[in-house]
Amino acid sequence: MKLHTIKTPVGATHSRKRKGQGIGSGQGKTAGRGYKGQNSRSGGGVRVGFEGGQTPLFRRIGKRGFSNALFKKEYAVLNLSDLNKFDDGAVITPELLKEMGVLKKQLAGVKILGNGTLEKKLTVKAHCFSETAKEKIEKLGGKAEVI
Repeated sequence: MKLHTIKTPVGATHSRKRKGQGIGSGQGKTAGRGYKGQNSRSGGGVRVGFEGGQTPLFRRIGKRGFSNALFKKEYAVLNLSDLNKFDDGAVITPELLKEMGVLKKQLAGVKILGNGTLEKKLTVKAHCFSETAKEKIEKLGGKAEVI
């Protein structure tokens, strides 16, 4: 199958309504706009967000307040199963992870999550650990050190 050979199913596409064409179209004269009023005129209609004179939603909702979004920390996450490629007894640091290509970006730090299984005794140095990750590392006799 190639892109130029694909055909649309029957009934999937419709020809557009050609308004004001007179005979046969059924959309002559007012072309479905009615007789008078703002929407029957060319260029007529209301702006986006207009609610007929009622105070619009964007003006009813408060504009002030505090958002912590500017200050949140986004960690580069890594699962325990990703650490199995290192040798037994290795000391794993964020610099080593970046050098090996396991991490693309360090962001605000590295967080180790407990997904998967760890089969080796490792010393892991990271900025943050999940509870399960810490338990699994220490269960095998390794260390989970917070930088």
